[in-house]
Amino acid sequence: MKPFLRSRMQSFRHAFRGWFYVLRTQRNAWIHSAIATIVFIVGLWLELPLRDWAIIILTAAVVFAAEFMNTAIEVVIDLASPDEHPLAKIGKDVGAAAVLVAAFAAILIGLLILGPPLWLKLISLFTV
Repeated sequence: MKPFLRSRMQSFRHAFRGWFYVLRTQRNAWIHSAIATIVFIVGLWLELPLRDWAIIILTAAVVFAAEFMNTAIEVVIDLASPDEHPLAKIGKDVGAAAVLVAAFAAILIGLLILGPPLWLKLISLFTV
């Protein structure tokens, strides 16, 4: 049982090392983190129902997963093709497009979930 637990702990260490690498090296990961934090704070303020929280958490996870995969693709391409190559560029561009699609979807989902209750709350704050 000990070797199993040790290997699981090692797996978590590798995963967190990758997570911190992305946060250290990718500016867009910081942008995603800042926006996710704002969305979570607004969601708490609006007292969103659990189903909305599930969708928001899943959406944020998809954006971060796309950013992590894009970073992995870029690093592997740089390793495999240190010189500029048209196919390497396409691979990097497609990885970046995946992040863009996830981010646009997250914006739309955020507007759909947060928009109506935020609008009502703001109206109630500014009308006396």
